[in-house]
Amino acid sequence: MSGSGTGWSTSDRALAAGKLMLAWVALLWLLEVADVATGHALDGFGLTPRDPSELVDVVPSSFIHFGFAHLAANTVPLLVLGFLAALAGLRRFLLVCALIILVDGLGVWLIAPDGTNTAGASGVIFGLFGFLLVSGFVERRALGVLVGVLVAAIWGGSILAGLAPTQTGVSWQGHLLGLLAGVAAAFVFRRDPAAPPALTR
Repeated sequence: MSGSGTGWSTSDRALAAGKLMLAWVALLWLLEVADVATGHALDGFGLTPRDPSELVDVVPSSFIHFGFAHLAANTVPLLVLGFLAALAGLRRFLLVCALIILVDGLGVWLIAPDGTNTAGASGVIFGLFGFLLVSGFVERRALGVLVGVLVAAIWGGSILAGLAPTQTGVSWQGHLLGLLAGVAAAFVFRRDPAAPPALTR
């Protein structure tokens, strides 16, 4: 079966999405190895709020983690949610991720508490969750709705827990902003709804 307008088969799309996400996660692990090897020099690429010089870290902060445990906790959801989102097309997926990273990073820079340093892929994860949750409904596609329901069933509890302001050492602001950015991306980058069947007689 060919992908709509691309000539790619379903297996081609799955292979490309899988390669992209494996490369993304591999990059994150390589960066964390480099961070440890340099005495955590890369932690400085996290976001400190309301410092104009920190705006250059809006994008890098999504690729830096504070230790292997932090990265390990983000690896599986990023792989799975990213893979599912990328199946619909790599170009749109990259645009969705760019929007999530920029909105989440700028939002954290604006509203995070003073004296904090925020980094990690969790904002992207929450954004991809929000994107997958609503895009099927926005585009009126049955398969997308099913994916959203399954994603909500598997990760919904963890997502809600990550939004709790009572947690220490966790940027609930980054999680919330990422989630909202993902929902917005589902509208901004929506595909045309599936065409209704032609009426015949």
